Amino acid sequence: MSAPSLASYIIKRPWLKRWMTPLAKWYADAAGYRKLGLRADDLIPEESDTVLLALKRLPPKEAYDRVFRLRRAFQCSLAHQLLPKDQQTKPEEDYPYLTPIIKEIEAESRERDDLEAMVVNKRKAQS
Repeated sequence: MSAPSLASYIIKRPWLKRWMTPLAKWYADAAGYRKLGLRADDLIPEESDTVLLALKRLPPKEAYDRVFRLRRAFQCSLAHQLLPKDQQTKPEEDYPYLTPIIKEIEAESRERDDLEAMVVNKRKAQS
């Protein structure tokens, strides 16, 4: 799931962040997923075990809303139509709801791997 990202590099440099922010907003709008009523996290592929576990951990309301958005977008795609402007996802509504859970699961997995790889040596009794 985790891919190399330049986000931390860009955020640390204010001049680069000012330059990239309008470009990022344009790209998100040009991608077209908001015009179908989707959020960015709706586009994450469900093929990995981490994402499947994250989907199971979603609150019921959020899971229902996600399925509704996906089905509505599929119907719009089949009809070759976009949603009306009032039903499209607005930039302020496009917040990450699945990514934090995925990061949490990946951190748990790393911690579990570290604990399983730990070797415990008994101290010898001092005489």
